[in-house]
Amino acid sequence: MPVSASGGRVCLGIDPGLARVGYGIVEQQGSRLRVLKFGCIETSPRMPFTRRLLHIYEALGEQLEHCAPHFMSVERLFFGRNITTAEFVWQARGVVMLLAAQRGIPVLEPKPSQIKLAVCGTGGADKTQVQRMIQRLLGLEEIPSPDDAADALAAALAGLAYYGSSLVPGAELALSSSGGEP
Repeated sequence: MPVSASGGRVCLGIDPGLARVGYGIVEQQGSRLRVLKFGCIETSPRMPFTRRLLHIYEALGEQLEHCAPHFMSVERLFFGRNITTAEFVWQARGVVMLLAAQRGIPVLEPKPSQIKLAVCGTGGADKTQVQRMIQRLLGLEEIPSPDDAADALAAALAGLAYYGSSLVPGAELALSSSGGEP
């Protein structure tokens, strides 16, 4: 049974990466938030690059089968100087976007500052502030770990906060393609 069967709005947050793709599945019913699942999909640097992408595709596809999200919130990437790292991460992000497109799942693409603003109330929050607020908002006993999974939960929270807004690319699309409220 898909975890969205309870009638709430389900968002799958993604923190894209090649070594680790963080995912966080959060359900919202009214003002109540509930974590359904979070974790990381890991790939080994010893694997050929294309096999790493395939592993991400297959593992994330399995998560999508189980959670049936109404939409996804995939953090937009910003890289300063390391173009080589950025190239690999962008390709992994492309796998995530392909899966969403194949399954007809709308995608919101908040920037890191928009995620921080949605979770902490300020776009300049540091990682520790974001993690503590995630713990508090979701009623978790501990700060979620690893960092990639915590970042994915933050992306999911931001997706739920921005759903239907014109502030984040894809947010209006999510509202129109789902027919409004689930």
